[in-house]
Amino acid sequence: MPGIVLIGAQWGDEGKGKATDLIGTKVDYVARFNGGNNAGHSVVVGNESYALHLLPSGIINPHLTPVIGNGVVVDPEVLFEEIDGLEARGIDCSHLKVSEAAHIIAPYHRTLDKVTERFLGKHKIGTTGRGIGPAYADKINRVGIRVHDLFNADHLHDKVEASLHQKNQMLVKLYNRRPIDVDQTTEELLKLGERLKPYVANTGLILNKALDEGKTVLFEGAQATMLDVDHGTYPFVTSSNPTAGGACTGTGVGPTKITRVIGVSKAYVTRVGEGPFPTELFDESGEWLRQQGHEFGVTTGRPRRCGWFDAVVNRYASQVNGLTDIVLTKLDVLTGLKEIPICVAYDVDGERHDDMPTDQAAFAAAKPIYETMPGWDEDISNCHTFEELPATCQAYVKRLEELSNCRISAIGTGPQRDHIISVHSLID
Repeated sequence: MPGIVLIGAQWGDEGKGKATDLIGTKVDYVARFNGGNNAGHSVVVGNESYALHLLPSGIINPHLTPVIGNGVVVDPEVLFEEIDGLEARGIDCSHLKVSEAAHIIAPYHRTLDKVTERFLGKHKIGTTGRGIGPAYADKINRVGIRVHDLFNADHLHDKVEASLHQKNQMLVKLYNRRPIDVDQTTEELLKLGERLKPYVANTGLILNKALDEGKTVLFEGAQATMLDVDHGTYPFVTSSNPTAGGACTGTGVGPTKITRVIGVSKAYVTRVGEGPFPTELFDESGEWLRQQGHEFGVTTGRPRRCGWFDAVVNRYASQVNGLTDIVLTKLDVLTGLKEIPICVAYDVDGERHDDMPTDQAAFAAAKPIYETMPGWDEDISNCHTFEELPATCQAYVKRLEELSNCRISAIGTGPQRDHIISVHSLID
């Protein structure tokens, strides 16, 4: 009954594909459990690269079942664009399963996301404008549209009407926009539902039965720990739970069926969007990391903010997620540096903090306390074992492991998917 949760241990874009590759053919199901098409990740098979935003990474593999769980918010138009793009390249997507209880991103959610963000001005959150936040807000406010609602015209019309009642008032009176038509929106959603129906299933039941039969399920988190709506750098967070607990609520699988929790961390740190970032670099070192690491968003194309490795964040991720393993990616990006700083603690108004401040104002004021380690010049992309790495490189990894309170089980040593050292098995 191997249930493996795979999450980002920083602010996202850590390179979860490296961990996915190591688990590889041993997986029977890959289930997305949170977020929407505000996520972006690349899957490389041979010489082919696939940019995915909503679909689970397992969609490329015909031998496993990709699942979109109930915790995901689904934009059907984006989903169909991705499916059409993959099928045009010869990828069969008919094995996809979409939870009947997942919430739908309607066109009016995208509209509200964009006008609200513009209205916030200097207080903006830095959303992608794809309607994810408004869709989750409707879910919590109990006026959301779920997948199974798309198959009953009268029921759907009532729900759209209830959802738009207050929104249209806001659009007209606050944002000076035209109201959204209930009938037209209902018709659009019904047409999308017709195409979506063949993929719809009781995914919670499917995943639980699979685990009971001894099959392996990989629970794939979008975004990352520090963007969790409860445990991240609120309010500069996403609208869901990308932490390990979200795998249970986002799929309907109980916590006793989770056997491994893998956190993915870069050998440095990046962040996209607004919000505090203690180790952020504003000098040539930050630009060097950005260029060397090709740090530009898959979904947005935005340049990522870059900084040195933050061990306080990683210790926090180990605690919040109950990490059993860390996959350390992009270690090769640091090659050529004479010295590599590591943030080991924070200074907040003259007081040392070895652990994450719970007060967000304190976190925003945190200044990194650095420990510096010697770097290396050797190309590590052809190293196949930990012992082949340069001695200073080994020391750097061991220090990160010690500071993170979790073993580092795999190390990314280059841009190719097979540039990785396996130190410990990620699957029992």
